[in-house]
Amino acid sequence: MKIVILAVGKTATPYISQAVDDYCRRIARYQPFELQVIPDLRGASRLTADEQKQREGKAILEQLRGGDAVVLLDERGRQLTSREFAESIEKRQLQGAKRLVYVIGGPYGFSQEVYAAATDRLSLSRMTFTHEMVRLFFAEQVYRAMTIMRGEPYHHD
Repeated sequence: MKIVILAVGKTATPYISQAVDDYCRRIARYQPFELQVIPDLRGASRLTADEQKQREGKAILEQLRGGDAVVLLDERGRQLTSREFAESIEKRQLQGAKRLVYVIGGPYGFSQEVYAAATDRLSLSRMTFTHEMVRLFFAEQVYRAMTIMRGEPYHHD
């Protein structure tokens, strides 16, 4: 199974970008992995929040494939411990998913069409973070899940 993080907008802050890249390299040692970035919308400042969600949603849906297990990172999603998150990845593997796609949306969230395409929603926290920070935190959690699944000493309960 391939794990994909699909994120709207680039990571502009160099030190965050470097850290995300580091975790992406680490994850790829364990499992097929890809970070896909959907470019920022041109003229987004002239769009309403709904227009922006619709355009980003269309771009997200174009990246999905039939049979993908699609999980949205959403403030109203389920909150899991790191061990529960690792178990959720293992469960998707056992179910035979070809791709497990985690989607990090834009600043206004997701369109209804993207919600309809998702099989699950996860929340990292009830707090709000920048989209750049979410990428870093989530990439670290995917790496942590890989080490948990293999019984390596990175994670401490």
